[in-house]
Formats: sequence, C-alpha cells, structure tokens
Amino acid sequence: MRGDLVRKLQARVLTTGLVVLAFLVVTLTGATGWGMTITVAALTAAAVERRVRPKADIAAETVLIAATILVAYAHRIGPSLALTAPLLLGLVLLVGPLRDASAHENRAANLPVRTWTAAIGTRLDDVLLGLLAVVAVAAGLDLPVWVTLPAVLLVVAVSGAVGLKLARGRFRRPSAGGGVGRAVRLHQPEFLLYFSAPPGSEYQVKMWLPHLEQIGRPFLVLVREPEFLASVAAATRAPVVLCPTIKGMDEVLVPSLKVAFYVNHGAKNSHCVRFTRLTHVQLHHGDSDKAPSANPASGVFDRIFVAGQAAIDRYARAGVHLPAEKFVVVGRPQVAGIDVRRGPVTTAAPTVLYTPTWTGHHADTDYCSLPIAETLLRGLLERGVTVILRAHPYTSQNPASARQLAQLHGLLSADRTRTGRKHVFGAASRKLSLAECVNRSDALVSDVSGVVSDYLYSGKPYAVTDMLDLGDRFPIDFPLAASGYVLRRDTPDAGAVLDLLLGQDPLAESRWATRTRYLGDFPADSYAERFLTAARQELDEQDTVMVPAPRTADTAATT
Repeated sequence: MRGDLVRKLQARVLTTGLVVLAFLVVTLTGATGWGMTITVAALTAAAVERRVRPKADIAAETVLIAATILVAYAHRIGPSLALTAPLLLGLVLLVGPLRDASAHENRAANLPVRTWTAAIGTRLDDVLLGLLAVVAVAAGLDLPVWVTLPAVLLVVAVSGAVGLKLARGRFRRPSAGGGVGRAVRLHQPEFLLYFSAPPGSEYQVKMWLPHLEQIGRPFLVLVREPEFLASVAAATRAPVVLCPTIKGMDEVLVPSLKVAFYVNHGAKNSHCVRFTRLTHVQLHHGDSDKAPSANPASGVFDRIFVAGQAAIDRYARAGVHLPAEKFVVVGRPQVAGIDVRRGPVTTAAPTVLYTPTWTGHHADTDYCSLPIAETLLRGLLERGVTVILRAHPYTSQNPASARQLAQLHGLLSADRTRTGRKHVFGAASRKLSLAECVNRSDALVSDVSGVVSDYLYSGKPYAVTDMLDLGDRFPIDFPLAASGYVLRRDTPDAGAVLDLLLGQDPLAESRWATRTRYLGDFPADSYAERFLTAARQELDEQDTVMVPAPRTADTAATT
C-alpha cells in the first residue's frame, strides 16, 4: 500500500511537470515542434496516471494542455480555429462532470442489458486525452486546423449523447427503474452475493462462486467498485451488477431476493444490511486464527456460517459474545477437492507449499514471514525439497514485501537451474488453485492465515511461523499452531522444526482431532453438501415476497 502511494505521487509529479514544461516552451520560446512533442509526452503521462490513479482529477492539466495547443495554433487564426477552440475547451471542462456522473450509473455483466452510457462515459477522460494528442501532433506538424475538426466534432457528439442520456435518467420516475433494474427483475434472483473490498481482493468472492452456483437457485453478484465488474463476471455465469451508489442498490434489490451473503466485514456492508427484510449471512473468505476472523461487526448479520466449532470458540475467546443461534456450522466447501492423506511424509524428495501472508493494516496483525523467508527456503532446499511458493495477493502493495518476494523468486529460479527441481512460484503458482497446490505438496509452511485451516483438511503436516514473538503464548492465541510445528521469528531451531515436519511427524494424531474441531465432522464424499443444505434452508425459510424496505433509504448518502 505504501508502494501504491509512491507510484501515485510519481505519476502526479511527472504529469504536472511535463504539462507545465510544454506550456512554457510554447509560450516563451515559440518552439512549436518541441512544445508539441513534450505535450504528447505529457498526455502519455496523464494516461499512465489514470491507470495508477483511476479517480485522478486531471482537469487542470487538460485545460493547460488545450491552452498550449491553441497557442501553438495562434498563427492560423481563422474560422476553423474559431470553431475548434471553444469546442475543445468545452470538452475539457465538461468531460470530468460527465465521467463522474457516468460513474454513478449502475452497470451489469452477464445480463441482457445495454449499459453503454456508463461504459463510454467513464472512459471519456481517455477519449479526451487521445483527442488532445491528435490535435497536438497536427499542431506540431503545422497541419491546418480543419484537419482535426472532424475528430473534435465526433467526440463532442459522443459526449453530447452521453450527457443527454444521463439527463434523461435523472428525470426518470423512480418507479420506472433503469435498464439494469428491469433486467434483474426479469432474472428473478433469490439471493445475492454482496462484495465491496480494496483492489486485488477478487479472490474473496471467487472462492465462493462455484459453491453458490451449486445451490441451484438464480442469484446475482452485487459489487460496489468498478474494478471488480469484469474480473468477477469472468468467473461466473451469474449476473454481476455494479452499484456505485446506495440509490443504485435500491433499484437492484428486487422483491424476489430473500438472502444476502457476504464474504468480509467491509464498511459498505451496512449499505446492504439496512434492507431488513433480507436474511443477511456472513460467509467469511477463509477460516483462520487471525484477529479479524472474530470481528465484532459480525453481530449485524442474521447468520454466521462457520467452518467448525473452533470459529465459534474464537469469537468467545476474543470477547465477542454473540447469540448461539447466529452460528451455523457448514464446514469449508472449498476443501472438498483436497485429497486426504494421514501420516508423516514418506517420500525422499518431498514438495512443500510455502504461503506467506501479507503485512496487514496494523503491526499487531503483521503475520508476514517474508523477512525470514530466505532462511526458511534455504533450509528446505538443503533438504532436497521442491517448493511451491504462493504469496498473498496483497504482497505487491508493500514495496519491502515485494522486494523480498522477488529475492525468493530469484533463489528458487537459481536452484531450479542448478538442480532441475521443478519449483513453482510467481505467476505459475496463481494458475493453480489452492486445492491443487495442497494436493501437489507433502507438507506446508505458512503464516497465521486461512491457508492453514484449509490445509488441515488434507491431514498432512504443517508448520506455522510465529512472527509476533509470542513464544509459549503463540499456540494459546493461535490454537491451530498447537497441532503444527512452530517456526520462531529468530529461527534458532528452524532446522530441527523442518526435520520434524518432514520426518517423524509426532503431531499427526493431534492434528486429526484439530481437523474435526476446525472443519466439522462431515462425510468426505458429501462434505460440501452441508453448506448447500444450510444455504437452501435459509432461502426456504425466507418465504416473503415483499419488497425489501431499507430503514434509512431516504436519508442515506450516495458513495
């Protein structure tokens, strides 16, 4: 996340610097060719900044760029310039408001509805940058102004059509609804999966999509951030609807809906929980001993689906006391594809899955082992281990973690070249599902994370890193560690721990008992059925067909 801030600052400085330089070159020196070359570079930098900062306001920069181009054309004063100048400046001033208004429109994928207004409106900034680049090149080549006039008129026409469509939508009767709302009504969904999260969090919702599809009832996925629309839609056949505002949600939460599922404790969950006629069910996006897994915010949900009794105990241990009837033990359907193998590692050339987590938002939730990972990996390589390195998706957001991960990739690449061992890391590890990684491995080294409880289903040995230096308190605060082998932050006994992990495995029986407490005691051949049965039961119990009424629909602020 600190890395994101650095990249955003660099992009801002580069764009602003080039824009000012281009203006000064043209106005003070009259060097049109050089000025327009710098202008095109500034426009390129602005386009890059739009990728790094999707919500960046570059109105001031585009106004100055347009002024620079018009100054370059000053020697060609005539009717074409008189028409082009106000159109170009008008576009520069209006594109921002049109983009912002379009960003508040509902959009959808996997639904038979056209949402061209929002799709085009949100890209008008990019269109404007392209148009300015065309006009700048023409000015740099000293081409007549009328050469660029058709392009300017085309963009003006498109922007006008977007503005007209948006204006009609603003004056539409609320009862009439928009195209997305009408399409959702025709779909008749019985439940929705609600999702709001920071960029890069798609894994949280994707892990649940196959299991929600198996429920066998029509549903939709409701996302609140635009970056998730395409990626989530590609992972399911179900409709995916983007609702950037609370007003947009009022249109999409149709009378046929009965249940809303959630996969995290995002702040915007409250925007959906306010629909009190729905049954609200928290699924989580993994079962771990991390502090956020016992979030007091879980109390707002009608049901909390948990993997096993350990999750219920975790809330109580954290001082979060919730009514017992809120909890429903459903197992972890995601582990149904994991092969079970009890007993120690028997192969002479084992494969170890290493899954470092991210640094978290706060120091007391920084369980990331990347600072000691090189020592751990060298210990594994010395024992002839093939490594599958699967880092947390948020790792790249921390520059230090990203550098540490790159060093590990280099270490594994060098060892693969030297020994021929087929280590899996980087993009290759993301092509495999977690279940596939588990099935390919003989043991696990992980930080405190949901990966450990999923791996527990396999019955195979695992080691957990104690990055908080808790010592004897570690297995008390993180009970999963009691059935695994603990690797201390200072790693004084790392070699002995790895030998136990890959050798005698004296914790095998203890681990099997922990498996039942964390993941439920359900038959392996029908393990995932417990979740499906519980989900269908919630749908069948919620038999009302009345429109879900929000408590504060009239006063809620748009986001």
